[in-house]
Amino acid sequence: MTSSNSTASTLPTGLTDLALAERIGRGDQLAFEALMRKYNGKLFRIARAILKDDSDAEDTLQDAYLEAYRHIGDFRGGSELATWLTRIVINQALMRVRKERRRTSILPFRTALTNETESPEAQVPDQRSESASASVIREETRRMLERRIDELPVAFRTVFVMREVEEMSVEETARCLSISPATVRTRLFRARALLRESLARDIDTATGDVFAFAGARCDRIVAAVVARLNSDHSPATDQPAS
Repeated sequence: MTSSNSTASTLPTGLTDLALAERIGRGDQLAFEALMRKYNGKLFRIARAILKDDSDAEDTLQDAYLEAYRHIGDFRGGSELATWLTRIVINQALMRVRKERRRTSILPFRTALTNETESPEAQVPDQRSESASASVIREETRRMLERRIDELPVAFRTVFVMREVEEMSVEETARCLSISPATVRTRLFRARALLRESLARDIDTATGDVFAFAGARCDRIVAAVVARLNSDHSPATDQPAS
């Protein structure tokens, strides 16, 4: 398996996403590996925000990368490649949710929110770590924040991760989720309010460490996708996605 350092050293520096896409379209797997390593963390967190499970998020991300590779010819540069990839990941994650039927109540992205004050997550109790060690408190706060994010409705949870953890703009988030910027702002406001009820002041110091993306996971995803790609012998194609 090619490491991230050797991959970077065999590609010209400063390649744009469009240039990477063109190389991938010609079957350049090194360019594809470079693209995966560039967006692994961001896309993993978005998939996990929907699925609430690390393993499911990894599997979904692999499926999404294979889908992107097979249809890279569809990308013409009309939008950001990151946005195009994010849409594929979101679609794959939602397909997994529907297929496995693991969630009993999911708020659709395109459905207006109603009766929000009566939603179950509004009743989340406040639980705080009482450890005397500041480092232990911070770690526990981070874990608590992850649990509380997992308890948000999927619409709130995904917008929160995209805006606060990945620092995506309102406009990009709206494009990826096919909702209006106003809806993005509303859902982020509600997500923040619900989290503040449980975490109060601790939320600001813990947000940056949410769902850390380890290097081992990055290598594992890249290796798995490349292995599946070589096994399938599926070249990039200009056929439209179904």
